[in-house]
Amino acid sequence: MHDLIPAPLRTGDGGRCGFLPDAATTITAGPGTEGTERWLRTTLGAAFGLPFAPGTEGAETAANTVALRIDPALEPEGYQLGVVPAWGVRITGGSAAGVFWGAQTLRQLLGPEAFRRAPAGNTGTPGIPATDIEDAPRFGWRGMMLDVARHFMPKDDVLRMLDLLAAHKLNVFHFHLTDDQGWRVEIKRHPRLTEVGAWRARTKFGHRDSELWDETPHGGYYTQDDIREIVAYAAERHIRVVPEIDIPGHSQAAISAYPELGNTDVVDTSALTVWDTWGVNPNVLAPTDTTLRFFEGVFEELLDLFPAGTSPFIHIGGDECPKDQWKQSPTAQARITELGLADEDELQSWFIRHFDRWFTDRGRRLIGWDEILEGGLAEGAAVTSWRGYAGGIAAAEAGHDVVMCPLQQVYLDYRQDGGPDEPMPIGYVRTLEDVYRFEPVPPGLSDEAAGHVMGTQANVWTEVMQNRARVDYQVFPRLAAFAEVAWSRLPASGERDFAGFERRMQTHYARLDALGVDYRPPTGPRPWQRRPGVLGRPIEGPPPTV
Repeated sequence: MHDLIPAPLRTGDGGRCGFLPDAATTITAGPGTEGTERWLRTTLGAAFGLPFAPGTEGAETAANTVALRIDPALEPEGYQLGVVPAWGVRITGGSAAGVFWGAQTLRQLLGPEAFRRAPAGNTGTPGIPATDIEDAPRFGWRGMMLDVARHFMPKDDVLRMLDLLAAHKLNVFHFHLTDDQGWRVEIKRHPRLTEVGAWRARTKFGHRDSELWDETPHGGYYTQDDIREIVAYAAERHIRVVPEIDIPGHSQAAISAYPELGNTDVVDTSALTVWDTWGVNPNVLAPTDTTLRFFEGVFEELLDLFPAGTSPFIHIGGDECPKDQWKQSPTAQARITELGLADEDELQSWFIRHFDRWFTDRGRRLIGWDEILEGGLAEGAAVTSWRGYAGGIAAAEAGHDVVMCPLQQVYLDYRQDGGPDEPMPIGYVRTLEDVYRFEPVPPGLSDEAAGHVMGTQANVWTEVMQNRARVDYQVFPRLAAFAEVAWSRLPASGERDFAGFERRMQTHYARLDALGVDYRPPTGPRPWQRRPGVLGRPIEGPPPTV
């Protein structure tokens, strides 16, 4: 058994040692596989201290080589991996991405030592038995959303997270860049977004009902060159980056930098600062031409930073937009009358539809949280369904593409156990097994609607995650379970084998250890992972049926 995660479609074992890289091992890369060749040389080469010299052209069957090639007859992200004693390893993918996922499997086959950055000495790696593996993903969208607005994550930590996603064959990085608590991307025509909007004076420590504060100013942002580097790094790992600029709600950081964006006829927006606590904020964007032009300018720069080839979708949030200020605002009410709209929900729909058309005219697609269904869904828009399955079902049945990410199942900021030692416990208990049992396609969908389920993603909101170690703790090992849900097909029985997954995880924990991931052990948090005395917001009882 290879203890692979996520589990492949099919494996066959030859029962004898077939491959162990040494100083003479070469890499023979066919056309289109050069990126994987570079990745193998920099990762496995560093881990084993080997040069992995280029093989000679046409030497795919030469002895002691890792041969990479593309066969378009395979599924685009599918691959075949063969280990044969006579010559070494051959990885054939349906595309460059398929070859790369096959290389990730090769890394797992070589043992935890392959996940280190330098050789750890004589570890007794036995080599890979002769084997053949056939594999392809269930879903084309296998993602994780990371919120860097509530707590900023430095660029190097983002690059590390991309490596961790790639190691689990996840291919979408939803990058939540703005919120009430911070604006994290440089926009050159609007410099105050980062000069002012990227920084807050203090931060609530724990849930918003906690009486504790961290009085250290918090903030940070990515320069445009940082973003280009992140996008290129992700693309080299066949990960699409989906940037999110949250509008028209969750916008206090932007309003604090440019008060004219807010509802100035209702609130003194010049007095607003970047928000220092959590929850749903009442300060939303004004539905004015000034606001539209401002964010068109933001998105013009964003489209340049996130090219269509690697980031076809742009996420605009659209969630948790209270309508109280619009109800009180003469300007907003005049806009409703002018446009012949029924109410404030339709006003938000008008706002979303404007940017849907704007993105479509530029060859992109808008995607938003399921609140964009309220008041009528914009034509061409896709939905990330977070409030259960209902929004995703409605969107899919109406012919819109959907990414399933219900909070009851795949919010990884939710606590992993009901015990008192969980740090800053939030939400429902979502154990490793709970995540493993998640099914992205809800029962009862018509075949046509099920075809609109592009895939699934896990969401990581960072209100109570102040640093990389806290993110690691909440995300791992549950992301490994989620990765198998997103990649591996359901067995014929319709039930996944959690006991078998747990057994395979014993090997996977050693890989995470080698990578330096500060995951939650199955026995509970380590002493330094606890946060005694910090109030969370646990929800008792099982989550509602979704």
